[in-house]
Amino acid sequence: MTVAHLLLLVLAGFGAGLVGYVTGLASLVSYPALLAVGLSPVSANVTNTVALVGAGVGATASSTKELARGGRALLWSTLWAALGGLTGAGILLLAPGESFERLVPFLILVASAAVLAQPRIRLLAGSRTFPVAYPLSLFVVAVYGGYFGAGAGVVFMALTLICTAEPVWRAALLKSYLLGVANLVAAILFAFSGEVHWLAAGAMALGAMGGGAVGPRLVRRVPAGPLRVVIALSGVGLALYLWF
Repeated sequence: MTVAHLLLLVLAGFGAGLVGYVTGLASLVSYPALLAVGLSPVSANVTNTVALVGAGVGATASSTKELARGGRALLWSTLWAALGGLTGAGILLLAPGESFERLVPFLILVASAAVLAQPRIRLLAGSRTFPVAYPLSLFVVAVYGGYFGAGAGVVFMALTLICTAEPVWRAALLKSYLLGVANLVAAILFAFSGEVHWLAAGAMALGAMGGGAVGPRLVRRVPAGPLRVVIALSGVGLALYLWF
């Protein structure tokens, strides 16, 4: 791998960390970049998961006070995300991923539609939240995140907005943190798989940490309505990219 490739991955990592925090679609930047420098689809998928741990670290480090307000509920969410990420990574290593990957564009489209329709859905739900459905759904999404990951941030975002009363900026924060947890436990398992390209992962993770750290500052200054539209349209774009 050349120096130019490594520089490309650092820049792509920064873009992935920033885009991932703002829209939940880090893989829209990172996964194609890893393919572009010559990694196979499976190696790119595994390396992408390892590298994007850096985005979660960057976002979490710059938002520790906001996260700390979650208390015991955050601890339980962390546990569900960790178990889901570990399960998804195990499935990826034990079973072929082609059949599931064909479903990914449809999953992303559904999540994007849910994000766009979130105000209407919350209006229909009234003041109700879904404390039982939320952790179970969180586990399922974390399984998907550990297995493939592209668009998992959109699904996390939609889940938090619909099942809880959290505002958009905090949903974005929780999405980055919980996806980071799922990625971290998956990355630990992937480390023993022999599929991780460590030089590429390190270069991308370095950039992703910077992008993830900048993301929270940007989201706090962006109105909720336009942010929701950007997330939804980005999800549609990623779905079309993966489809074709």
